[in-house]
Amino acid sequence: MLRSVPIGQALGPLLQQGLNGLGGRLCPDDAPAGPCIVWRALAAQAVLPALRRLGLVAVIVLLGSALFIWRLGELGQLDETPALFAAAGRAMAETGDWLTPRVNGHPRFDKPVLIYWLIGGFTVLLPPSWDPLGSWASTLPSALAMIALMLALALTVLPRSGVATALEAALAFGLSPLILLWGRASVSDPLLTACVGLGLLGLWRNYASPRSRFPWLPWVLLGLGVLTKGPVALVIALPTLLLFGWLQRDLAGLIRALRPLPGVLLALLVAAPWFALELWKEGQPFLDSFFGYHNLQRYTAVVNNHAGPWWYYAPVVVIASLPFTPLLLLGFSTELRRCWPRRSLQPEASLNRFALAWLLVVVLFFSLSATKLASYLLPGLPAMGLLVALADAPASWLARARWCCVTLAALLSAIFFAASRWVPLIQDPEIPGLAEALQASGTVRISAWLFLLAALLGAGLLLRRRSSRSGSWLLGLQLPMVAWQVLALIPISVLVDQLRAEPLREISAVVRQQVRPGEALAMVGINKPSLHYYSRQVVLYAGRPSSGLLDLAEQLPHTGTALVVIDATTAAEPHWRGVPHTQLDAEGIYLLWRVPLKGIQQRGAALSAAGVRSTWQLPNPERY
Repeated sequence: MLRSVPIGQALGPLLQQGLNGLGGRLCPDDAPAGPCIVWRALAAQAVLPALRRLGLVAVIVLLGSALFIWRLGELGQLDETPALFAAAGRAMAETGDWLTPRVNGHPRFDKPVLIYWLIGGFTVLLPPSWDPLGSWASTLPSALAMIALMLALALTVLPRSGVATALEAALAFGLSPLILLWGRASVSDPLLTACVGLGLLGLWRNYASPRSRFPWLPWVLLGLGVLTKGPVALVIALPTLLLFGWLQRDLAGLIRALRPLPGVLLALLVAAPWFALELWKEGQPFLDSFFGYHNLQRYTAVVNNHAGPWWYYAPVVVIASLPFTPLLLLGFSTELRRCWPRRSLQPEASLNRFALAWLLVVVLFFSLSATKLASYLLPGLPAMGLLVALADAPASWLARARWCCVTLAALLSAIFFAASRWVPLIQDPEIPGLAEALQASGTVRISAWLFLLAALLGAGLLLRRRSSRSGSWLLGLQLPMVAWQVLALIPISVLVDQLRAEPLREISAVVRQQVRPGEALAMVGINKPSLHYYSRQVVLYAGRPSSGLLDLAEQLPHTGTALVVIDATTAAEPHWRGVPHTQLDAEGIYLLWRVPLKGIQQRGAALSAAGVRSTWQLPNPERY
């Protein structure tokens, strides 16, 4: 019977034999001793490790591209938030104003500028014919950030644990359901996760190997994190270092190795110029919006109804680590127990402890926040990947955790095989026909078979292992999940995009053809920023209630016509029925009307007389 061999153990001897054979041809027995000694030293000490790193990098780039770049240009802009980031970045490229992000005629102060610079930069570099939907330019920053973080995780683990475990750590992070979702979206969270992750990994390596060639680079990366999403980058990094130093009983040594005071000053120096220029140009509105609302108020008060109990992130962590949750819980609990009584570890052996401190800080910090979103957990997921791949415990507990992972994969397979019972329950008024399209596509059945393959491979590798600690077992579960992303999850995303977003893209194309000089464009009911992105028009957005129609009556001119994009449900509301209009197009749930402004003014006057009050003048920090 063939015995499976860990990847690192298989590749190492093959590379060494190849090098020895080449050395034998170049350095026969009668060759001068000096050059051959140099060759053998290089082969043993430099060439083989370099080839291992190069091979690992190539594999991760290939797998990361499959996870985050494959078919990226086929997906349009996602509403709501990603379309705002894409529009602001493109506006920078088109207007030449690289200081203040703007969307739909309004300054966008919710995030700093780095993500917009990257989107704008890719917009300049990529010709429109290559990127007709704008998806490459807007989502490449997120995709490349995730691949860079996968590489950093693998190269951090490689010297200690070998090729197989390094690859497992990268995939444990990259295959997180949260990373698969946000890693292909044009938002700032993936870039923040990469800046914080690369910075913290670099700081740990500086502690474990003080002779770093670039000791200040991690602090520069954290400064870029501040330029991506604000002070939260340092708010995560500094408590992580403090907790790690305390658990290590080596806070003084950590401070000597990392020099945090000049490091923080360097990070602030990287970010400060843009903040200073923006504050000088925009003044109090920028200060109130970015620092007051999007940072302080989001943490101390509930914003946009995103509330949650104190234990909100417990189920998020479970979902984010599926189906490797048992290994995460084992790695977390084992390392937590080893911290008491507190004892110092050798710096190069402290990576698990560092990951523990990192994940704890992220979960605890955002658990104290009044506003809670699942995406807030993203900066802690690199630590999750480390704890999964490096989980170390007594053999019996490790075996149980691994079998639980296999069981979870089998359970997911069973859920997908039972899709005929639950897929028909999917009913979304914005995506009519989604359930039928999913069943017809075959992607749910593919998902079932791939998770079954993962469970069978995992079980087979466990049964063949003589030692429950042998490496590369986890890859048996992970590689079918990479195939699942390529063969099922991405096609499902394309299908959803076609059903949900394609009608609005078609409406936008008609708007660009039909709009008259000076004619206003409004969207009523279901409000989508992608209408602004694809129509390239300033859009006046109004809500579904009767106050929305009154808002339009008060903001639009009194004469002429306006184009109105309205969904069918809103069009059936009593205050919209009977409004004079000419229907120019209908796509999906959306209708395109040309409306005489006189008719809107008359209906608005009637609503006002009936006691309806407009809302457009009320403070709204989220207005776009």
